[in-house]
Amino acid sequence: MLSFNSSNIVSKTRTIGRRMFLVSSFKVIVVVGILGRLAALQINQFQKYSGLSDKNRFRETQIAPPRGIIQDYFGKEIASNEKIYQLHITPEDVPNIDTLFFKLKNIINLTEEKVFLLKRRMAKQKRWDTLIIADNLTWSEFSRVNLFLHELSGLRPVVSIARVYSDNASAHVVGYVSEVTPRDLKNKTYLQDLRIKEVAVGKTGLESLYDQQMFGTPGYLRFEVNAYGKKIKQVSTNNGEKGKTYRTTLDQDIQVHAADLIKDVSGAVCVMDIYNGDIVSMVSSPAFNPNAFVHGIDEQNWKDLISHRDKPLLNKAISGLYPPGSTIKTLTALCALENDVFTTKLNVECTGYIELYGERFHCWKKEGHGMVNMRKGIKHSCDVYFYEVSRRLGIDRLAVTAKKFGLGEKVLKGFAEEKAGVVPGTKWKLNQLGKNWYLGETLHSGIGQGYFLTTPLQLCLMTAQIANGGYKLNPRIVINDDEDKNPLLDFLKFRNENPNDSASIDDQLKRFNLEPLFRNQENINFIKESMFASSNEPGGTSYGSRHNDKKFIFAGKTGSSQIKRFTQEQREAEVKQSDIDYLERDHAWFVAFAPYQDPKYAISVLVEHGGSGSSAAAPIAKQVIQKVIERDEIRKAFISQLGEEV
Repeated sequence: MLSFNSSNIVSKTRTIGRRMFLVSSFKVIVVVGILGRLAALQINQFQKYSGLSDKNRFRETQIAPPRGIIQDYFGKEIASNEKIYQLHITPEDVPNIDTLFFKLKNIINLTEEKVFLLKRRMAKQKRWDTLIIADNLTWSEFSRVNLFLHELSGLRPVVSIARVYSDNASAHVVGYVSEVTPRDLKNKTYLQDLRIKEVAVGKTGLESLYDQQMFGTPGYLRFEVNAYGKKIKQVSTNNGEKGKTYRTTLDQDIQVHAADLIKDVSGAVCVMDIYNGDIVSMVSSPAFNPNAFVHGIDEQNWKDLISHRDKPLLNKAISGLYPPGSTIKTLTALCALENDVFTTKLNVECTGYIELYGERFHCWKKEGHGMVNMRKGIKHSCDVYFYEVSRRLGIDRLAVTAKKFGLGEKVLKGFAEEKAGVVPGTKWKLNQLGKNWYLGETLHSGIGQGYFLTTPLQLCLMTAQIANGGYKLNPRIVINDDEDKNPLLDFLKFRNENPNDSASIDDQLKRFNLEPLFRNQENINFIKESMFASSNEPGGTSYGSRHNDKKFIFAGKTGSSQIKRFTQEQREAEVKQSDIDYLERDHAWFVAFAPYQDPKYAISVLVEHGGSGSSAAAPIAKQVIQKVIERDEIRKAFISQLGEEV
């Protein structure tokens, strides 16, 4: 019995021992696992959990960096930044918000409407979050706030920066900035992580085109916060990175001069370097004040702008579409010569009109011009002559030439506001209108009427390419940091210095990566000489605006864009443009290049509802041309200083 019990006890003891060993082993394994996990957390995921801890402990407030500057060609600041005076509020620190606003209304300009909006914004945010209640105080207001600051608990006067524009002359080119909207956040991906209140972004023009680059990299203020997210103290600062500065091709002195010349009319002025496509001036009228948008334009001013008859927010230089009128006759003639449809000496009799299928197509001169050759046709802008040229030429060949010179396409790449215009043709009409083309429409197109639609910049480019001998240009308004040499000037210099070079003209052009628009230089020269006659010989349509000083002599072409055709009764009564309603008057055009003997610049001038190009547009062009040529020596000297190729 004893032996049995001893054996049983031993067995039980062994069993208990094994169980205790297993339990102890399990405990050891658990402890080791926990320690291992802790070690892993400590070593391998320290960064992750440390970051989460810091996130709970610290908060960062983004601060906007200084926006990049926009300069003219000479470095003059067109869009820059200025010091402004703001007033911030922390609602948590305000004993009585109504009392505070009551006191504040006696110190700064604070309306009841503004107070209502501020209270509504406060209700949507945490009480310890800062809110900007005034972002453009005058120095007088800012001083008074500081004087009474001891009575204004919760307020903090702040000196900040904001966008400022030098004048209105370049408003349409430069554009403007304004507060970020939900639409901006949706369309501009670089703003989606933005946490800056009341920051301004580009809305139009260069401000919009290069908004991301000029915006820069936001900085931050880092604060330690308590468990409720309230700021305890500031621990660090990062000022971010200033936005990129852009130098343009514009001459602000010419911009201001051109803007002053057209301030009383609705229209546009464009000036371009004929060898590199630099836009020296691009002005639209009426202008607007871009500074009005920086801090939020008031409702009444906005209504006035969008309801204005002459559309001051529209950049007419690139967004306004108008029939080119008689300015297109230079291309019509050039196209006819290149296609061997007409010769320069072939005569057409102008009796004041031609008749086609029972419809009369009138010349602007009621009694006609008599026998007209091509030179005389351009000089006197004879419609009947160009009706006949167009009839023989056909619309599709004219369309090909027009497109070669940049009509019917956007020529200033990147600008969302730019319009392509219309170069009509048989396929275009069929595709757009579902109708066949008629011969009468060809006649209208040949003198720049009908479906033809162009912008002032396109006609300036067309004229520049005629003036430079028929070489393609790509207009630009911003100068790249890595600016290349001018291939066209290099090519022309090479031709002058190597007249007997054995290489073909094609090989020479390929060497300089140039694209000729036409092969026959004589045809281009003929058109240029005919434009000279139009501006400098008696009977020329712009003879009245000629310049007698050889330094400023230009060659040009007038044009009128017909808004409403005169009836037969009006023609017989010799009704003038000044006799009809303003909005029914023709648009006035003038295009030119100068100086004639050594061309450097092309110009286009549009005066909406100005009637005659000779009386409304040409006189403006004359004064702009003089200013441009006077400034040319300054421009060349500046280029030399930069070590650029002239």
